[in-house]
Parts: sequence; C-alpha cells; structure tokens
Amino acid sequence: MQTTLHRLFLSHPESVDESYGEHFLFALGFAARLFGAALAALVHAVIPCLFETTASRMIRQMHERIARRGHALQPAE
Repeated sequence: MQTTLHRLFLSHPESVDESYGEHFLFALGFAARLFGAALAALVHAVIPCLFETTASRMIRQMHERIARRGHALQPAE
C-alpha cells in the first residue's frame, strides 16, 4: 500500500520515469514559459503591433515538447 506522501509527491513523477527533482524542474520551467507566453499576450493585447505571434509560437513549441516527451515514454510495441 502506498503512503499518502508517496502518492502525493512521487507517483506521478515515477509514472513519467522522472525523479521528484527532475519533474519539479521540468514543471517549473514549463510554468515559466507559460508565464512568458501570457506576458507576451498581455503586451500584445495593449499594443497589437508587438509580439504578434510570440504567445502562439511559444504554446506550439511547448505542445510539441510535451508530445515528444509523451511519445518517448510510450512502451515499444
């Protein structure tokens, strides 16, 4: 039986073949990129000629990274 702490902090990182620290750094970096995309979108909302494609490009790149990461974790058939 898993302890509550293990379930809360380790089950998911282990399910993606990462340690807690590796998962923490990946998620933290992802959060920083999302914040950057949100900031670019906010500036674009106020001054439309700035950052015209920045937020969408960043989101597309993050999606591609997650898709590759998920594909790499799939078991070989």
